[in-house]
Amino acid sequence: MTDIRTILQRTTRSLTEAGSPSPRLDAEVLLMRFLEIDRLQLCLQPERELSEGDAVGFAGWVERRIMGEPVAYILGEKEFWSLRFEVSREVLIPRPETECLVEEILRFCRPPGEGLRVIDIGTGSGVIAVVLSRELPAARVVATDLSAGAIAVARGNALAHGVAERMDFFPGDLLAAVSGDFDIICSNPPYIPEDEYAILPAGIRDFEPRGALIAGPDGLDFHRRIIREGLNRLKAGGRIFLEIGEGQRNPVEALFRDEGGYDDISFRKDYGGIDRVVSAQKYN
Repeated sequence: MTDIRTILQRTTRSLTEAGSPSPRLDAEVLLMRFLEIDRLQLCLQPERELSEGDAVGFAGWVERRIMGEPVAYILGEKEFWSLRFEVSREVLIPRPETECLVEEILRFCRPPGEGLRVIDIGTGSGVIAVVLSRELPAARVVATDLSAGAIAVARGNALAHGVAERMDFFPGDLLAAVSGDFDIICSNPPYIPEDEYAILPAGIRDFEPRGALIAGPDGLDFHRRIIREGLNRLKAGGRIFLEIGEGQRNPVEALFRDEGGYDDISFRKDYGGIDRVVSAQKYN
């Protein structure tokens, strides 16, 4: 038999040796989820013994983390907008900075979003689309993704959060699978240049879907296409919102200006001070 205190100490030591940047936190989060207890129970029950079966099962989770698998994939979920979302190897793990994209859209679209038609391109786990549907209950939100597996995950998250009836899901390339015009086009598209893939942290490179990360030589293949194709699918006065990577502000702004048809180009920094969101309005 092994108690909680001992297994936390042992796991923290193993994860430290494996190079985890947050070994104690990883150990606690994994154990709480495995035992289905909260942090208070974890702290108040250090002498609680794990059954032999639990100890073996938890050791399997720890081994996956030692091999570099992200905690979110081991748990099968990630928090976003203070909500729990299912994630799998089919989708990119949601990042906190993407909440800045959602905040900017909501700043432009005051609730309840009556009559608005919104599309989230490359929806992945559906976090952006589901949150927008919750925050704009009178809007119709469409989500697309090239991956049928990602669409399945997104649809499951919409069902879990009670918004599936107000959403539409289409597997397909960008806007090709849907018809009609939109008030809002938004996306957190891939934006990592091809030559940077090899230097990504192993936990990202070895586990997260490559197609959700890489976007050509300059990291802007998808931005270029969305800006070009989106101009023909936005209503007059409609707005496009895109997440961008570090150092991409100037080239993305140039894409909007070169395309023509857009004005009021603006940027939003994330909480680390990096330009993270670009938005622009269709003026005709």
